[in-house]
Amino acid sequence: MRALHRVALSMTLPWVATVLAPAAALAAAAAPAASPASAPAHASATAAAPLAQDTPSTTVAGNTFIAPAGWRLSVRGPATVLEAPEGGSWLALVDVDAADAKAALAAAWAAYKPDATWPMKVATPVAPKDGWTDRQSFSYQTSPNEKRDVSVEVRRANKLWTVIIYDMAGDVGEKRSSQVGQVMGKLLPKGYQRESFAGKVAHKIDAPRLAQLTGFIERAMAATKVPGVALGLVQDGRVIYSGGFGVKEVGKPGRPDGDTRFMIASNTKAMATLMLATLVDEQKIGWESTAVSLLPTFKLGNDETTQQVKVKHLICACTGMPRQDLEWLLEFKDMTPAGAMTLLGTMQPTSGFGELYQYSNPMAAAAGYIGGHVAHPDMELGAAYDRAMQERVFGPLKMNHTTHDFARAKQGNVAGAHAPDVEGRMTHAEDRTNLSVIPVRPAGGAWSTVNDVLRYVQMELNEGKLPDGKPLLSREALLARRAPQVKVGTDINYGMGLMVNTVYGTPVVHHGGDMIGFHSDMIWLPDHNVGAVVLTNGDPGWMVRTVFRRKLLEVLFDGRPEADAQITAQAKAFYDELAAERKLLSLPADAGVVAQLAKSYQHPVLGEIQVQRQGANLRFDFGEYASDMASRHNPDGTDSLLTVVPGFTGLEFVVGKQGDKRTLTLRDAQHEYVLVER
Repeated sequence: MRALHRVALSMTLPWVATVLAPAAALAAAAAPAASPASAPAHASATAAAPLAQDTPSTTVAGNTFIAPAGWRLSVRGPATVLEAPEGGSWLALVDVDAADAKAALAAAWAAYKPDATWPMKVATPVAPKDGWTDRQSFSYQTSPNEKRDVSVEVRRANKLWTVIIYDMAGDVGEKRSSQVGQVMGKLLPKGYQRESFAGKVAHKIDAPRLAQLTGFIERAMAATKVPGVALGLVQDGRVIYSGGFGVKEVGKPGRPDGDTRFMIASNTKAMATLMLATLVDEQKIGWESTAVSLLPTFKLGNDETTQQVKVKHLICACTGMPRQDLEWLLEFKDMTPAGAMTLLGTMQPTSGFGELYQYSNPMAAAAGYIGGHVAHPDMELGAAYDRAMQERVFGPLKMNHTTHDFARAKQGNVAGAHAPDVEGRMTHAEDRTNLSVIPVRPAGGAWSTVNDVLRYVQMELNEGKLPDGKPLLSREALLARRAPQVKVGTDINYGMGLMVNTVYGTPVVHHGGDMIGFHSDMIWLPDHNVGAVVLTNGDPGWMVRTVFRRKLLEVLFDGRPEADAQITAQAKAFYDELAAERKLLSLPADAGVVAQLAKSYQHPVLGEIQVQRQGANLRFDFGEYASDMASRHNPDGTDSLLTVVPGFTGLEFVVGKQGDKRTLTLRDAQHEYVLVER
């Protein structure tokens, strides 16, 4: 499930923990997991008071970081420990003097939680960055019923090791991911100053610098096995590059180019907020208008939050509404835009209004549909949105190849979706799952090309003006979308469908998009009149799009060469983790586990699963698509069944019983769904 959760219209987080465990368990094949409630060794009867505000702090060795408001900070021995406000979830920063990474890991666990015994899966290197060297991660297996993630990274600076232990309940970790990112974003070695490009002038992207960028794309493709990438670059109002690499579809010779369509997923959000901004300019809506005043049927599961939500809040990821994607990813065949809006009425916030960054695709969809409704109140919600986008965004910008129409999108010059299979071989993805975005399409349903998205990026750089100098909208309405609404991490803020990153001193505005087999990014540096578009047609393309942002800065400002090492290490870790997961699976699924299953299971929201046995193979038919299933025996004695269809691997069902009924339990980080036999 973790892999799926990352892909579906996701934003890559500033720091994504790798599942790890103590060195004492390195030899354990399947040791029992520590109790989720097990407290660290340093825990005392008198807990530290919650921090009143974000607080600059240091570890025992003097390494700097920001401790988030509401968390409790305590120190004992070498361990600096942050406990989340919910309790029972910790982030530990342990400084040790040790001979090597393995010894540092053992010493850190001895200081933090010596009784932890999660079994190890795999160890992988991590690229040097921000003054840290000798970085390694050690991945371990937790059981799904623990509802817990444990991760460790070991790194070195100033002749000492710092061990970062992430030990959190799944719901807390997701809800507070931005605060974890805040800690990690400024965790720097004592005395170290992060590289800054503030005040520097960007170099012209001449032939040698362009070769650095295109060479990076080719090396990134080789490392990640992504079949095809299209790249676009603009500088000072001129297209510097528009072209493609690799193939549009595995097994076929066609190369992508600047007019090849890819699904751009969540990049759609920024374009939808541009449509909203044109309505603001016409005074048909205001950013402060309440959603219910514009669409009286708008409703969330919490009445108080419903009344508070303004237009700007729908798309700011700041209302406390968590991810709840499984409900539209698994049961979309008969879903309509109106049905997607009705689904919002079942959703509850899990953090305070404006308190935390929590990314909600259904909320973003509501923003687009409300805008469409205001523009065309007599039309069905989806048709009104489609027409408003064509009239106010795609048409004026001459984005002639951009569409929400999947049938049109898949005609002609189009890239296919790809993903590794369970053995790590790149193949066609099960992209029928991408049809699930159609009912929530303002959140990520657009298809586009490098050349079309470059037109959009150039308009952003021109602060709302079209190529002929005429304004599409006012500068004020355009830039309001970049104003910070909620923190994503240190020096990273989310506005309205746009993220602004000032980690390296100069603002970088961007948004990414991820659906099955498609991963993309659009990037611009408003102070330097430079923009870029990266479109990919395979998992794990999110690595290519994310690390390219660093490479672009390196080329523009002669930055430290970090991007190539990052993409190499990330790709190796991904495939090593995939191989480690494969070793834990039985495929075909274990016959004893299969024998326990009912013929079908039902959930009132997720619908029905038909259990099919085809010889030795087990297959789950979800209605919209199907997958062969593998089994895994978990450390706590439970058994899981996992999808193995490329692009949708890792959807995990825990086999169980509820009274005399057989059950399958499916979870995302903050929700649990129990499917009961029919």
